Amino acid sequence: MTIRTEFRLNGRNDNAKTTLMLIIIIFLTILTTLFGGWLAMRFRDRLHLILGFSAGVLLALVFLDLLPESIELTANHYSISQVCLVLVFGFLIYLILDRTLLIHSHDLSECNNQSHRGKLASISLIIHSLLDGLALGLAFKVSSAIGAVVAVAILSHRVADGLTLVGVMLKNRNRHKTTWQFLALDAVVPVLGIALAGLFSLPIYYLGLVLALFSGFFLYLGASDLLPESHHSHAKIPTLFATILGVVIIYLISRF
Repeated sequence: MTIRTEFRLNGRNDNAKTTLMLIIIIFLTILTTLFGGWLAMRFRDRLHLILGFSAGVLLALVFLDLLPESIELTANHYSISQVCLVLVFGFLIYLILDRTLLIHSHDLSECNNQSHRGKLASISLIIHSLLDGLALGLAFKVSSAIGAVVAVAILSHRVADGLTLVGVMLKNRNRHKTTWQFLALDAVVPVLGIALAGLFSLPIYYLGLVLALFSGFFLYLGASDLLPESHHSHAKIPTLFATILGVVIIYLISRF
C-alpha cells in the first residue's frame, strides 16, 4: 500500500513538473519571439542588414536544421531523393504564388501587392512556429527529458524567427500595427501546436515531410527574395557579413 501511494504521488509530482516546465517554455517562447521582433523594429533604419541577416538565418535553417531533421525523421519510409523532391515542390509552390498571385517589381513605387507578399511569407513562418509547438508537444508526450531537449532547440532560434518575420513585413511595406499583429500571432501560435499535440498522434515521418515542404518555402524566401533585396541599392560588404553572421549563428545553434 505504501509503495502504491508513493508511486501515485511520484506520478503526480512528475505531471506537475512537466506542466510547470511547459508553462516556463511557453513564456520564454513568447518573450524571445517578441524580443527578436522588437530588435527588428528598433533598428529598422538598417533594414538591409536585417534582411541580409534574415536571409542567412533562413538558408542555414534549411540546410543545417530543417532538411537534415526531415531526412532523419523519414529515414525508414522515404528516400533522401523523395524528401528533396518534396523540398523542390515547396519551392515551386512558393514560386508560383509569388509570380501569379503576388506579381511584384523591385521598384516599390510600381508594386501594388507588396504588403501581401510580406503577409504570405509571415504566414509561412507562423505555420513553422505552429509546427515547432506541435513537435514540442509530441516530444513531451514521449518524455520530459526529450521535451526539454526539443525546447532548447526551439528557443534557440525564436529570436531569429521574430527578427526575420518583422524584417519581411517591413521590407514589404506593411504597417507597423499589422506587423506587430503578425509578430504576436507568431509568438503565441506554438501554444496552439502544443495543445494540438495532445489531441492526436502524428506519425513522425509525416512531420518530416512537412518540414521538407517548409524547407522549400524558406529556401525560396531566403535565396530569391530576402538575399537579393538586402543587396539592392545598399553597401554590399556590411550586408554580406550580416548574411554570414546569420548562417554562423544557426550553425552554432544546430551544433549545440
